[in-house]
Amino acid sequence: MITLTLPYPISANRYWQTRVIRKGTTSMAMTYVSTEAKAFKERVGWLAKAAGVRSPIAGRVAIAYTLHPHRPQDWAQRAKRDPIAWDDTVQCIDLDNAQKVLLDALKGVAIEDDRWVRSINAQRGEPVEGGKLVVTITSLAVATPVPEQGDLLGALA
Repeated sequence: MITLTLPYPISANRYWQTRVIRKGTTSMAMTYVSTEAKAFKERVGWLAKAAGVRSPIAGRVAIAYTLHPHRPQDWAQRAKRDPIAWDDTVQCIDLDNAQKVLLDALKGVAIEDDRWVRSINAQRGEPVEGGKLVVTITSLAVATPVPEQGDLLGALA
């Protein structure tokens, strides 16, 4: 199991950039990973190495992450007005938006590939200074099925 505390991720909306390239009279749209996304992935790589990750987990994995949005400067006033749900008014990227960016950043660093992810648990946490993303990656063992006695299909497989 690996637990990493990462910086607040960029939005998936800022992950890709598109540029129109003109060649003579024709135009062609080119989509590529943004500089900001590359910098986030590089930072995740360094933080994973600093946390002791030497190679990606091979095979099936489960991912659990908590996204903590940036705590606003007026958080104390918001908490005073609405002590129970003040953090609902704090701006935060969508969990599914953060998920794609996170999985791409972990690919080749902490997990082999996002195709091996079999379970994802995402939640929004309390706002914290600067924002952060806490992710736990667990290796999932693959059980070899044992055919039941009298199971002809299992015995033939």
